[in-house]
Amino acid sequence: MSKQLFNEFSEVSTKQWKQKIQYDLKGADYNETLIWKTNEGIDVKPFYHLSECTNNILHVNTKATQWQICQTIFVANTEKSNTKALDLLQRGAESLKFIIPSPTISFSELTKGIDLSITPVILELHFLDDTYIKQLSILPSSYKISVQNDIISHLASSGNWYHNIELDHEYFTNNVLQSSSISVNVGLYQNAGANMVQQLAYALAHVSEYLNHFNTLSSKEKHLINVTFNVAVGSNYFFEIAKLRALRILWIALANEFDFNSECQINVTPTKRNKTLYDYNTNMLRTTTECMSAILGGANTISNLAYDAIYHKDNEFGERISRNQLLILKHESYFDKVDNPADGTYYIETLTHQLSEKALELFKDIEANGGFLHQLKEGIIQRKIKESASKEQEQFNTGEIVLLGTNKHPNVNDKMKDELELYPFIKTNPVKTLIEPIIERRLAELLEQKRLQDE
Repeated sequence: MSKQLFNEFSEVSTKQWKQKIQYDLKGADYNETLIWKTNEGIDVKPFYHLSECTNNILHVNTKATQWQICQTIFVANTEKSNTKALDLLQRGAESLKFIIPSPTISFSELTKGIDLSITPVILELHFLDDTYIKQLSILPSSYKISVQNDIISHLASSGNWYHNIELDHEYFTNNVLQSSSISVNVGLYQNAGANMVQQLAYALAHVSEYLNHFNTLSSKEKHLINVTFNVAVGSNYFFEIAKLRALRILWIALANEFDFNSECQINVTPTKRNKTLYDYNTNMLRTTTECMSAILGGANTISNLAYDAIYHKDNEFGERISRNQLLILKHESYFDKVDNPADGTYYIETLTHQLSEKALELFKDIEANGGFLHQLKEGIIQRKIKESASKEQEQFNTGEIVLLGTNKHPNVNDKMKDELELYPFIKTNPVKTLIEPIIERRLAELLEQKRLQDE
């Protein structure tokens, strides 16, 4: 078809394009003017040609036609959460994610009236409890239930195990064998300021700890375990598409090496790192492009972030707007009509290849130097993330990274002090920890604190 469509036009080589561009630059340096380097160490060129990425085209077997709109519910009250879940399913949500803080939450009461053979349900458990998992494991196999409990993420974010390393792994082993689920919280690294190569490498090193732990299982048992990556995406549109594609490709390579199931679930939420307190409506623009990246990158489910999530408690209006953004993308913008829409795009294919290669190199370095848990204990992972976050913070402070309404074109009349229902900044909790925790931090925090003081 392409040859029939374009056979009337002569082919233009990379060299010819570059010569034309250099002519139009009228003496300006090509490299200095048009090529820019990212924090991942990738040179972004003004154009990409088939001849440069023929060997880099990576086929990612995802189906954008099947992505689902997911709504997240923190379960503080079982009855209210059940009522809310039923209402959300009537209003466009296609799957549900329950964040469950305690084993006292009754699963049967929580999901009362929900057809679990049709509606996928994700259970994010913030505790370790064999009895709770055992009750879930005897449910009908037709139920679409995914159990998530990431002990390494708990250690990385809090600085401590739930109990201790031995007991946590004992509980975790029982939980995985009964639920057939492993989850990896990659979003922690993004929200803390890690660059994309680091996010991918840490995701691999993180899950590699689990694969090594279960490596004594039989091949059949390994292939029964389903792995889920919970990822946060930012507003670097094309790079985020490539990041998700690279993650799936890297997982396939790693899973095949360990003889695990190479299929994985990628659940995506927009990052909090670039969200702002002032001129908060711009957060809707950010989350829209981030959700678009998630869809085109091959996410299985997307849980949008409400525009006011950093300073308001959960509320009907904010949640409705965030859900409607996804409904519009799906049903009015037709983002569910084409599978793998990014395949064959020279720019995205090249980015996917470069991110994959760089992440794999970093992953191998982590493994050669003791592995992920060892480097967390030594503070190496934390230091590398801090270095990346500091670089990004400096770029924000100097205006190289722009957040409209915050560090560029701020509305000086915008007042927020009386709007705060949640504390939107880092909370300090002086407790003794085994390791230095990885702290999530928004770019605009210091600037916003000063503005609040000046109101």
